[in-house]
Amino acid sequence: MMGPAHSLSGAAAWLGVGAAAAALDHPMPWPVLVVGGLICAGAALAPDLDHKSATISRAFGPLSRALCGIVDTLSYGVYKATKSTRDSRRTGGHRTLTHTWLWAVMIGVGFSALAVLGGRWAVLAILFIHLVLAVEGLLWRAARVSSDVLVWLLGATSAWILAGILDQPGNGSGWLFTGDGQEYLWLGLPVLLGAVVHDIGDSLTVSGCPMFWPLPIAGKRWYPVGPPKPMRFRAGSWVELKLLMPAFMLLGGVGGAAALNVF
Repeated sequence: MMGPAHSLSGAAAWLGVGAAAAALDHPMPWPVLVVGGLICAGAALAPDLDHKSATISRAFGPLSRALCGIVDTLSYGVYKATKSTRDSRRTGGHRTLTHTWLWAVMIGVGFSALAVLGGRWAVLAILFIHLVLAVEGLLWRAARVSSDVLVWLLGATSAWILAGILDQPGNGSGWLFTGDGQEYLWLGLPVLLGAVVHDIGDSLTVSGCPMFWPLPIAGKRWYPVGPPKPMRFRAGSWVELKLLMPAFMLLGGVGGAAALNVF
């Protein structure tokens, strides 16, 4: 999938979680719904850190491009070290390590720990990173014609404002996890969900996605999971642009309305 579809699917997924939470009598405060949706939209781009031409590689200028190169090399190294004799030969690390359930869990837990242990500045950093990615994904046309600095300023000011709203009593810093010192522990959940949704989206394309690594499937460690080949599509095709993206917007709207008890 392309970046905009990934981001839309991430936002829709978190709004769906909000609807489920409301149905289970544990509703999200509206700031959690909004911030979580934006984080999930940004996090749904993050698995493509292993691709030097992905949207995320442009998000933070030379820093993100360098990071993508490092992650690509690391992912390729892990692939070579763990592949079975039935796995295909590769020349790069795209759609390997960062496209697995294990990676999703690791980064979700990592960001939760950072939010709890790092305090307010860590929370602001998490928000800034994912809000910039959300702008790049959801508002990709506007982001392309804007300078990076403007996008970063938008991300920084939005992070500051939203963190201030979340900090107010009852607005969600302690949503779901209510123990002492567990404020913002939930921030890792939309990060984890965004990565999983990204993998599911990529599994629908012609190449599939090895999301269940390192579990062996059909003798392969890096088995490209996906539906039957006639049901798959190419990234950027009409199926993605004309069918899936409108569906994500519709599902997100329904999920958001249900989460806010509009109906």
